[in-house]
Amino acid sequence: MGVLKKKNKIGKYIRKNAASLSMIAAVLALSAIINGNGLWASSQSLPQAVLTGGRHGTGAPGISASSAIVIDAEDGSVLYEKNAEQKAYPASTTKIMTAMLTLETLAELKSPLDQKVKIPKEAVGVEGSSIYLAADEEVRIIDLLYGMMLRSGNDAATALAIIIGGSTENFAAMMNARAAEIGCTGTNFLNPSGLYDDNHYTTAYDMAMIAKEAMENETFREIAAASDYTAERAADKYNYFYNKNKTVHQYEGGNGIKIGYTKASGRTLVASAERGERQLICVVMNAPDWFNDAYALMDYCFENK
Repeated sequence: MGVLKKKNKIGKYIRKNAASLSMIAAVLALSAIINGNGLWASSQSLPQAVLTGGRHGTGAPGISASSAIVIDAEDGSVLYEKNAEQKAYPASTTKIMTAMLTLETLAELKSPLDQKVKIPKEAVGVEGSSIYLAADEEVRIIDLLYGMMLRSGNDAATALAIIIGGSTENFAAMMNARAAEIGCTGTNFLNPSGLYDDNHYTTAYDMAMIAKEAMENETFREIAAASDYTAERAADKYNYFYNKNKTVHQYEGGNGIKIGYTKASGRTLVASAERGERQLICVVMNAPDWFNDAYALMDYCFENK
């Protein structure tokens, strides 16, 4: 009798949960078929595709980046993320904050962008990418901004930091205060250019929020989207800046924002693109295949999110 009671209970359970059991059986059958053909990449593949599926049920692309995020630039909603709160090193994407702070400070002071400033000696010969500034050279602020954002001039970033903040240390404090206002909780800036330091760090999420804020400034958007620019300096100076961010040259709708690289931080990219009335911002950190990562993620979000 005991065995019959157990069988009856099992029968009732099966009848009650037939739909759920059928779904489990279907998933197990699919797993067996894929396994049999040697296509099952990992035990996580099917759940990952389901969890990250878009409107058409398409799974998010695989990427090389250690951390990444895609947001809607209008409302900041997160469309995709991978380790987005993980500590990362921004390299020259730091200059997004430097440019934004410069533009905001000048607007607050009602100071023109085409004014000429004298280059401080501390900005001459700075390590890394350069627009080859000379001490006491008079350069327009707008030319320094383009040289910093397109050419990624570390000397231009240093010059702007000293001119706006009085010193690079004080400017870094301004950067951190502004980041806190935006809501960044995993960011600490030590310099205006992004030269590597263990204590100069951010996250993909924080960098996306900084980029979103910066892209709300019309002048910043114009600079970030420029394919090239010619500065008004003496004829013997470095005047032509080609945008190193290939997003603006290659990607459909690409309109910014900034690349970054140091050996220690790896390749970082903050990319943006607009299609129709929709603007996306994508951040990939420590990404060996940086541009392809960003293009694949933005394609995925434009098409499925």
